[in-house]
Amino acid sequence: MRLFLTFLLSSTIIATQAQTKADTIQLIRNNVKWYDLDFTDAEADSMIGNLNNYLLLYKGMHKTLPANDIPYPFAFNPAPAGMKISTKKEKIYWDIPMRTELPANKNDLAFYSIPQLTSLVSNKKISSVDLTKFFIARLKKWGDTLECVINLTEELALKQAKQADDELKAGIYRGPLHGIPYGLKDLFAVKGYKTTWGSTPYKDQVLDIDSYVYKKLKDAGAVLCAKLSLGALAYNNKWFGGETKNPWNLKQGSSGSSAGSASAVVAGLLPFAIGTETLGSIVSPSTRCGATGLRPTFGTVSRYGAMVLCWSLDKIGPICRSAEDASIVYAFIHGTDGNDPSAIRHTFNYTGKTDFSKLRIAYAENFFNRLNKEAPEWKVLEAYRSLGANVQAINFADSAMYPVNLINIILNAESAAAFDELTRTNRDDLIERQDKDFWPNSFRAARTIPAVEYINANRYRYLLCEKMNAFMKNYDVLIVPTFSGRQLSITNLTGHPVVCMPIGFNQNGSPLSITLIGNLYDEAAILAAAKAFQDKTEHNKKHPPLFSN
Repeated sequence: MRLFLTFLLSSTIIATQAQTKADTIQLIRNNVKWYDLDFTDAEADSMIGNLNNYLLLYKGMHKTLPANDIPYPFAFNPAPAGMKISTKKEKIYWDIPMRTELPANKNDLAFYSIPQLTSLVSNKKISSVDLTKFFIARLKKWGDTLECVINLTEELALKQAKQADDELKAGIYRGPLHGIPYGLKDLFAVKGYKTTWGSTPYKDQVLDIDSYVYKKLKDAGAVLCAKLSLGALAYNNKWFGGETKNPWNLKQGSSGSSAGSASAVVAGLLPFAIGTETLGSIVSPSTRCGATGLRPTFGTVSRYGAMVLCWSLDKIGPICRSAEDASIVYAFIHGTDGNDPSAIRHTFNYTGKTDFSKLRIAYAENFFNRLNKEAPEWKVLEAYRSLGANVQAINFADSAMYPVNLINIILNAESAAAFDELTRTNRDDLIERQDKDFWPNSFRAARTIPAVEYINANRYRYLLCEKMNAFMKNYDVLIVPTFSGRQLSITNLTGHPVVCMPIGFNQNGSPLSITLIGNLYDEAAILAAAKAFQDKTEHNKKHPPLFSN
């Protein structure tokens, strides 16, 4: 292997073979300073035998290298001790407009909501096959411009669309996603198609399984049209085929890592898409592109068949053009197949209705006070007050709650383990970026994170979860400027759900967003609150002009 930052254990055995014992003792003493430790000569001397024994064990383990899909059996659970998670399911009544008509300009169909498309398909005003052909044509026309498509699944899409039409003729209706096209971030496995993870080492990879999310959407009657781009191994927006673009500004990347999902949906290439988030990968591209993204509570959607980046942080959620659309998609994908140790079943009893006299809404005043008084974020509060909400000003003490950036230790340690094989075979040389801030270097540097520190970081995470749950129990919705303070890291660590939605544009014409934070397993409240805002405003109904035809 290439030389990189000397790893304590392996360097020790080399030292014992090639240097004096005194040199080895000094090497140990010098190296442990990287871990904020200080050992005496005698303490370092007594370690040598143990370190050599550990290295022999590691060599035994490395005779076979673990694949990315081998589960980590110690599942993270964000729920506080004793919390009872409701599983009592109630029927959801979706507000489907029954008199929806095809637009005079067919291109306007690209920006119809899921309920509008559902109305057209279920009332046979357009067939699923024709709707699918329409969106595939848009993917072919604009996919290269946005660099958002890794693989079209045209043959599969037309087959699924025909089945949807045939079922409707036979009186079989699977619900509001029946016959509706969509896209998957290309880290979800679909049999017969490449699952590239956006990176050269895996660009020809075909996995002989169907991911949980794909199966759930297939059961709902949805039509898979494309595998969409993601930044290499779920980082930013650069992948082996290019750099996914922001539909509002083609000179700018779409952010990531759910880059293609946000870009394609906002440009009207697809009605909705599925993304994932470990630390901002739904929120960031949704903000950059002006989409509505739901990052659900950790563990509420099984990740079976999806690339692992970080077992205790990865989450799956929909990227759409409205909170109502996101609610529909989430209703069909949440749950578990038993193949993800962290996934659970929980209640999602969404009504789309909000009683603002009862809903406890707060905003993080300390974050808002950092903004210009004319900033669009303030108008969000005005909108909620005009709806009858009592929006309470509170202090979100993020620095006190989260004084140390634990997420770096946890994410880097777990991701290095998930891609151990890539590092040890030197195939990380093929990854698109080789700078010090990208995965190859992160994976190498993470080898120096001691297991003791990783475990203790998670113990402090437990305390953070307690603090955040104690804080949030007083509110149903907490409004925060999207990238303010440390809330993005905190909520990803604690597993709290968020909705990120557009609220206008900055002076450069780039979309801006706001984030609504909810309680664990209460996606329904923040989605209903987001819908109320979007029903009153026009922000999510604006579309990038280039893609109007």
